Amino acid sequence: MSKNAAVSIAAVVGAIVLIVAVALLVVRPWESQQHQAASGAPVELVAESTHVLDDAGERAPVVVEFFDYECPACGQFHPIVEDLRERYEGQVTFAVRYFPLQGHPNAVPAAAAAEAAAQQGEFEAMHARLFETQAEWAGTEDAAATFRGYAEELGLDMAAYDEAVGAQETAERIAFDYQAGVDAGVQSTPTFFVDGEQLELRDYADVETAIEAALAE
Repeated sequence: MSKNAAVSIAAVVGAIVLIVAVALLVVRPWESQQHQAASGAPVELVAESTHVLDDAGERAPVVVEFFDYECPACGQFHPIVEDLRERYEGQVTFAVRYFPLQGHPNAVPAAAAAEAAAQQGEFEAMHARLFETQAEWAGTEDAAATFRGYAEELGLDMAAYDEAVGAQETAERIAFDYQAGVDAGVQSTPTFFVDGEQLELRDYADVETAIEAALAE
């Protein structure tokens, strides 16, 4: 067996193990909603571990997106969010959180790839790469190997990357974001919150409209 074939098989096996681990860690939505209703505790939309793409300071409006890397709508929104980040640089804080949907088998491996890259300071680069190439790997059987190729192109330490992708801590990190989304009432992706208020998306411009309203307050 060639070295490349062995790496590819290891990547696929690691992805399967990770998907199972996340599935076991995530609480069922109806169970979580009952707990939330009983406790009345507010959901922390931006936790210490949340990936903040742009930090505009304490008084700035905060946009939080719950997303799925394999979700077509999330892929369509990605360039829109990037445009908003550029236009509102220094005025608005943008943060993102994982919310892999069950119908997207490559969503968890993609999130694991992003999280492994984050541990080496390259979350944003991997985040962008995954969305920009979504059409190439969505629905494929060797996506984990594709993601590993992206990591190599980013110049990551591959031994550390491989370890992080398959780590229990990575599965827990993804499940933590997912559970926060469930507790906050997220049911689909992308779901946006602006200053804690969930948006009912009807148009691509709805996020910008909410940002403008928040800035005007």
